[in-house]
Amino acid sequence: MLRRSHLFLIALTLLSIHLCRFALALEAPAASDDADNTAESIVGSKIEFNTDVMSILSKTGCNAGTCHGNLNGKGGFKLSLRGQDPQFDYDALVSGSRGRRVNFAAPAQSLFLRKATGKTPHRGGVRLQEGSPEYQELLSWLSSGANGPSNTTPQLEELLVEPRSAVLAANDDSLQIHVTAKFADGQTRNITQRACYELSNLNANVSFEGIVTRAKFGETTLIVRYLDQQVAVPIAFVDPPIDFQWQSPEQHNFVDKHVHAKLEKLSIQPSPLCNDSTFVRRAFLDSIGRLPTAEEARNFVADTDAKKRSKLIDGLLEREEFSDYWAMKFADILRVEEKVLDAKGVDVFHGWIRQQIADHVPHDQFVTSLLTGTGNTFEEPPANFYRANRDPSTRGETAARLFLGTRLQCAKCHNHPFDRWTQDDYYRWSTVFSQLNYDIGKNKRKDKLDLNEFAGEQTVFTEKRDEVRNPTTDKFVKPKFLGGEELKKLRSYQRLPAVAEWVTSPDNTLFVQSQANFFWFHLMGKGLVDPIDDFRLTNPASNPELLEALAEHFVEVKFDIRQYIRSIMLSRTYQAAAQPLESNQHDESSFSRAFVHRLPAEVLLDMQSDVLAVSAAFVGYPAEMRAVQLPGVKRVPARKEAPAAGDRFLKTFGKPERILACDCERSNETNLQQVLGLIGEGLNERLDNSPILKS
Repeated sequence: MLRRSHLFLIALTLLSIHLCRFALALEAPAASDDADNTAESIVGSKIEFNTDVMSILSKTGCNAGTCHGNLNGKGGFKLSLRGQDPQFDYDALVSGSRGRRVNFAAPAQSLFLRKATGKTPHRGGVRLQEGSPEYQELLSWLSSGANGPSNTTPQLEELLVEPRSAVLAANDDSLQIHVTAKFADGQTRNITQRACYELSNLNANVSFEGIVTRAKFGETTLIVRYLDQQVAVPIAFVDPPIDFQWQSPEQHNFVDKHVHAKLEKLSIQPSPLCNDSTFVRRAFLDSIGRLPTAEEARNFVADTDAKKRSKLIDGLLEREEFSDYWAMKFADILRVEEKVLDAKGVDVFHGWIRQQIADHVPHDQFVTSLLTGTGNTFEEPPANFYRANRDPSTRGETAARLFLGTRLQCAKCHNHPFDRWTQDDYYRWSTVFSQLNYDIGKNKRKDKLDLNEFAGEQTVFTEKRDEVRNPTTDKFVKPKFLGGEELKKLRSYQRLPAVAEWVTSPDNTLFVQSQANFFWFHLMGKGLVDPIDDFRLTNPASNPELLEALAEHFVEVKFDIRQYIRSIMLSRTYQAAAQPLESNQHDESSFSRAFVHRLPAEVLLDMQSDVLAVSAAFVGYPAEMRAVQLPGVKRVPARKEAPAAGDRFLKTFGKPERILACDCERSNETNLQQVLGLIGEGLNERLDNSPILKS
């Protein structure tokens, strides 16, 4: 317990600090000898906390996630991440820790200035040079009373960056960026020195002053940030061959038009078309996940029909294996696995997914069924989507990731550091999914020690429930679409149809573009936005015009996935050879050639089975079932029965556990164990039993 005398001294100290600040503000005394009164504000003669001080805290990196913008702060000092809350930062800087960070009697001796200039030991190193314009502004701000955030400060209206994009040839290795801030009162100001600069990769370096310098040839994206606005600037450093001449290759459709337009700018020539042997193998593997038979391959190569490639594509898209293969891809991201859904639930959900594809159900209707899925999970298969996502936050994150290409997890604790989403957006979107509950019935699990296992049916239903509470304000929030309008007052059972209608609207750019990019990724081996669930300004598409055109086409074909896939496979871009040319050997994102990517574990195993005419063995499944057709992950837990050779192969080669609603869970890494799996375990037995080899 503090004594009364101690409390009195604390109160007296705080009163003295505030009286000193009040007097300084009234008298506006001249700055101390080491202060420069000529310091100029971004928006006027008076130094403004909202614009001037906040922009300096960002420029020096003080509010970055690695420094005081960290969730827990650093060294007892916490700022809002990247300056998202000026009032919080002002209180922390001026009033926090009993005002120890500022010294109004001798502004230059303020602790935060001494640490930033290195006069007092600082784990973050020197962040300001004494005498720099930024230092003088902070000193002037302190000397004139350290005014706080003001509602009258002109707001930043627009960030103008020049150039908006750039292509630099070999003899040009640097580029000066110019940044202008336009404020709501019509005032503009050159803020090139004050803006923050970040690059998307290591192909270049950027200086404090906004000079981008090539580190190696290739593409990069410069993110220019000032206060609450960001602008992405694509930059390419190219090294065209001497006397490069664009050859104007043939264009098969709109895909090639946009790919070639970019390649011509970059002085990159696309590789020629692949030969027929390569194409037939590629088309089979990418569309149905299996190799052509020897007879199918020979017949295709020998065919002289000029339209044989388009006819092959049409035939593949109607084969049963197409539904098997794409059902596997959707099962990965929809978490179709036995631990959460139980074995029967897995079969029901996977069977429904496959049937939706086989029945040519448009993709927007497929997503609508998932988002509105309620009822008995054994009788209403889409209800398993919510069975696997048990709380509003998980439902919101999963729906945003899968159907809007947006990662929201960061905004759960603070405003997103790289995107526009705020913590308020996160909880208002989560509460859209708050009116769900479960009748879990009787758990028939056999292993009483495994508390995570659930065996049996469940019923997902809607009912009136509390909205989600924002932990920062400790208040319930109103439901609001992500980046959209506030959800109108609806009964609990009306909410899911409303969100499904909004998500799958052809006018919802995030939905249409992210879904178009999903199929592009699975055919081309790399997304136009990559990773495919990370759409944001600071991770722009490698070819924005192509992504927009693909999205428009997806809408034009009424979300028919076969028609959409057909258009991609017909393009010259898809049919290009993988062998690089001199001009495109360094291309990693412009699709000037085919990117060789590793096949999924299931496809690799099925290829062995097809060649040997011997099926792989999986615990709990019929002997003739192909790996691509497996509904779940582990039909029988390893503690009950040892995995078969086929199960071990799939795990070794990266089949996901389906714990995450994300394509990222599938591993395409290579390791020594995979080499042994290809030449040893399970394979020798199948070689012995192969009728092909015996004959």
